[in-house]
Amino acid sequence: AVVTAAVPRRQGAEPRLQPPLRARGSGWAPGRQQAEGGSDMAVKTRSRAPAEDRERCPAPGTRAPPKAASPRRQPRRDCVPPKGKNTGIGHSGKWVASIRGPLGFSDSALSCLGTTIVLAIIAGSLHWYHISSLFENNRHFSHLSTLEREMAFRTEMGLYYSFFKTIIEAPSYCEGLSYIMNDRLTEYPLVINTLKRFNLYPEVVLGSWYRIYIAVADFLGISTKICWRVDRGKGFSPVESCEGMGDPAYFYVTFVFILNGLMMSVFFLYGTYLSGSRFGGVITVICFFFNHGECTRVMWTPPLRESFSYPFLILQMLLLTRILRRVCVEKKTLVAFCIATILFLLPWQFAQFVLLTQVASLFVTYVLGYIDDCKLLNILYAHMISLLVCFVLMFGNAMLLSSYYASTLAIIWGLVAFRSRISVYWPRGVAYSWMMKGTVWLIGTIILKFVTSKVLGVADDAHISNLLKSKFTSYKDFDTLMYTCAVEFDFMEIETPVRYTKTLLLPVTACIVSVIASRTLKELLCLLKGGIPEGIDEKKCPSRGELVYHVLQLVAFVVLAILIMRLKLFLTPHMCIMASLICSRQLFSRVRSKSHHQIIVCVMLAAMALQGAINLKEQWSIIGEFSNFPQEELLEWIKENTKKDAVFAGAMPTMASIKLSTGRPIVNHPHYEDAGLRERTKQVYAMYSRKSAEEVKNGLISLGVDYFIFEDSWCLRKTRPGCSMPEIWDVEDAQNAMKPPLCSLLSKSPAPHFTPVFQNDVYKVLKIKKSLNWT
Repeated sequence: AVVTAAVPRRQGAEPRLQPPLRARGSGWAPGRQQAEGGSDMAVKTRSRAPAEDRERCPAPGTRAPPKAASPRRQPRRDCVPPKGKNTGIGHSGKWVASIRGPLGFSDSALSCLGTTIVLAIIAGSLHWYHISSLFENNRHFSHLSTLEREMAFRTEMGLYYSFFKTIIEAPSYCEGLSYIMNDRLTEYPLVINTLKRFNLYPEVVLGSWYRIYIAVADFLGISTKICWRVDRGKGFSPVESCEGMGDPAYFYVTFVFILNGLMMSVFFLYGTYLSGSRFGGVITVICFFFNHGECTRVMWTPPLRESFSYPFLILQMLLLTRILRRVCVEKKTLVAFCIATILFLLPWQFAQFVLLTQVASLFVTYVLGYIDDCKLLNILYAHMISLLVCFVLMFGNAMLLSSYYASTLAIIWGLVAFRSRISVYWPRGVAYSWMMKGTVWLIGTIILKFVTSKVLGVADDAHISNLLKSKFTSYKDFDTLMYTCAVEFDFMEIETPVRYTKTLLLPVTACIVSVIASRTLKELLCLLKGGIPEGIDEKKCPSRGELVYHVLQLVAFVVLAILIMRLKLFLTPHMCIMASLICSRQLFSRVRSKSHHQIIVCVMLAAMALQGAINLKEQWSIIGEFSNFPQEELLEWIKENTKKDAVFAGAMPTMASIKLSTGRPIVNHPHYEDAGLRERTKQVYAMYSRKSAEEVKNGLISLGVDYFIFEDSWCLRKTRPGCSMPEIWDVEDAQNAMKPPLCSLLSKSPAPHFTPVFQNDVYKVLKIKKSLNWT
């Protein structure tokens, strides 16, 4: 039953460090580990039995020969542990023992496993509630109509959600899948496989779940949503607003928020495992909340690819930490690592660049001697398998094979797999050998990337190289300016590190990095000198492989965030992970008393909370309501006054909304990563250049456009000097730089090449007069 009511709209594991590998005879024993305070990961090692056990268990040579086995009982073991000793966790704890291995907890952590799991669940639930509440408060999503909810998914969000809508509205799931694999609406008149182009597996999965959910609910007679009539105030007609999982938009965003809630649970486990303390996991979660606006934007932009992909990166890095910590790599851990890598890489086209930094960090860790050949090869094989699986699932997307990620995997694999054959060519000095390996890796990656791109004919990621080039030189073109003029693709703003400092995230992370770096540099310097650091007891020196990797990964994320501000979503959470190490007893062993250490951490938390609480209150104080009446008028006019096969062109964000809400064909859209699409968008955006109206009109006709959505704001607005559309076009089309912008002329008089058919305060629909094509 559907309930209808009038509702007024409201207003307004301690880190186990591994010293560099040395030649035999240097005094270092590989695989040695310290388990101080029971915080290190449990590792099976051969050790001598206590004295009382040895007395009860005679030497093998003095034992009496065993009797014949009785058919009615088990054969007696040679050595029975003494009575009264604790031999295990009992029958009732077998389920705990069965999961101790995968989690990698030590015995002390195992005894508190239940508490750890409960804390992880609490952390995940709090984050789910936090982001869903922020989303509701910002948009008043529960009171929006279906059309308003679709308009709330702007730019890329609307494009991605449109494919979810296509799948659930198709007569059958298979037909919906066929529609998106043979799409005729997104880049008219082309027929493209959007599943291959746009990383749409999240929509494919959620679409199937939604159809199953609705089918089961209908079969059982369960109501899935409640609808209300919402009064929008004077001058606006009331709308119907539905709440519940039966509403497609509700279903979609709910699963996004659940996934990111689970991410916070994994985040807690990650901090706990890395630091060897549940207190470290708490520090990680608290730092994330105190810096929430710098860590994620899922609460504002749920459908973006990072919302689906990033949680699996956290899981993947947790598994990688376990692989680096363990002496022997477990197959099940490698399989889980491979699956997590696939789930991270598959939904997001940018994931390959993040994995590139991960592989590079691992290679540097290997060159310094903190990872052995076998372990690194296992990790590389897992990456390669993940890449190939994604290549197949993406229907042979050549951009994956021609990426820097694929090239660096191949080069590093060659350097490691054939180390014995090519080691004779390395310089004898350790430092020179490091430099040579790094140079071969860097140059080899660039050359192989260039060759594979030429062989496969891939130019889709060429704008990435140009974007990086523009960061360091004066180079600029139309495509790079389209990126760099957007605030999120600019350099990191100076306010960001200031905000990190106010919450003490930056000072704490800097302290931890300095401690790890100082100890590592001391070891490396001693290695270069061929000796062992004085004052260091080798037996008590923990291995640092995983920590060296985390520091290098942090450095890589810092570089990405400085170059492109949007990528601080990788940096800030990783700083929160590193902050967990403030609770490490091994790393801060100089604080001899554990209670004193805990007091210091609590004082630090109290200091963090001073600014952290302010940040949270600022987020909670955001109260708004989404409305876009000019666009609503535009969309309603299009649905009522144009044919279903009428083709539209215009600004990329607006085109996504037109495709989503009207189902009309469009020629350009916000997914700017394809080379062909960039050329089409340049043709469309010529409307804001200084070219002649006839030339622009002919370009639109060649794309099959019937209507152009004209927006005056695109002609005038700019984020900084040189970033208005006419100024961007001056770089591309210098010969017309002295002419007036076409958009300013058409704003006054669209004739004779265009006819205005609709107009409001924001949008003007221009119909193209195709009969005046004189070419």
